[in-house]
Amino acid sequence: MSATLIRGLGLMLPLAAVLVAALLAARADRLGPPRIAAAILATGWNAMVLMAVNQSGWWTFHAEGGTLAGVPLDLLLGWALLWGALPALAFPEAPLALGAAGLAWFDLAVMPMAEPVVVLGPDWLIGETVAVGLALVPGLLLIRWTVRGTLPLARAGFQVVLAVGLGVVAPVLLLGAWRQPAWVLALMAQVLAVPFVMGASAVREFARTGGGTPFPYDPPRRLVTGGPYAYVRNPMQVAMTAGYVLLAVLDVRFLAAAAISFAYGAGLAAWHEGEQLTRRFGAGWAAYRAAVRAWLPRWRPAAVPATVYVAATCGQCSQVGAWIERRGPVALRVVAAETHPAGLRRITYERADGLRAQGVAAIAHVLTHVHLGWALAGWLLQLPCVNGFAQLCVDAFGGGPRELV
Repeated sequence: MSATLIRGLGLMLPLAAVLVAALLAARADRLGPPRIAAAILATGWNAMVLMAVNQSGWWTFHAEGGTLAGVPLDLLLGWALLWGALPALAFPEAPLALGAAGLAWFDLAVMPMAEPVVVLGPDWLIGETVAVGLALVPGLLLIRWTVRGTLPLARAGFQVVLAVGLGVVAPVLLLGAWRQPAWVLALMAQVLAVPFVMGASAVREFARTGGGTPFPYDPPRRLVTGGPYAYVRNPMQVAMTAGYVLLAVLDVRFLAAAAISFAYGAGLAAWHEGEQLTRRFGAGWAAYRAAVRAWLPRWRPAAVPATVYVAATCGQCSQVGAWIERRGPVALRVVAAETHPAGLRRITYERADGLRAQGVAAIAHVLTHVHLGWALAGWLLQLPCVNGFAQLCVDAFGGGPRELV
């Protein structure tokens, strides 16, 4: 079989299957936003992971033109559609093991037929196993959770990895911006942590408080005004644009990405999302929009009212409560934990929109009520790994749970 025919079939057959699945889903009135979101996100996830797997050397490509880092783009897109969009549109509720086994079996049958474009190495089955484990199975899980509307934090986590992978890591690698002295890369990583923390915290707020994700077809069910949104209306767009501006120090071409990010966020996205939010949330959105700027963060937050419960009969705890009050937090009451009906054993933060946190996580949320500087520290402490480690340290040094008297 000729290389041209292999590459053509490798793209057109999966694309045709996806189109047929979409038409059948639309005819059955099942092609709603959740399935569209699942199809796009799963395809993106598979494309990103498969691109990395294809660099492993388990197989090689012999193709001229239309390649990226040596990988034929037509075959990459066809593979991503086959493992991403097709199951999302055709059988999103199929048992995970059955769907993964069927698609993996098809791949095992087709891969040897792709010569001379794809030349398999002696250990190619290991590569196939890695691809199934890192691309196919997580993609199928993402499809299931998105279609069902469950596990918003997990769905949002996938989107963070996807955005960082495709929007930051891939351009840095492809443009060669990583070819810098080690100290430059280390310094850049630390500086980039500032917009990353803001963006990641905004995504977490979307999922935890709003029950949705940043993806337009999978939005929050509630108006989100806490966390980074108490300081700026578009924290994710601000974080992305700021990140590209910082990366322009390594490669000036990232300024173009920053301009595109800003233009999209301030133009089409602002118009489209503004109309949707006005229609869905009415006066609540209007009041929030009047209080918080779109791109320039406030120094002090337009915070959601909250209460932090701190033990008054514990010497160390009461000192923490006094420290909080001296900071003059916005829309935050400091109340004796002894008055809480639940019998608390840790410092506890409760927000009017239902969010609740204890221990270090409670302190992290308290910091977001002070000002933008402390809020950045609070958002950093809210990151899952950082929060877990900080809580472990606090408990080890005597700040663990205690009974109130």
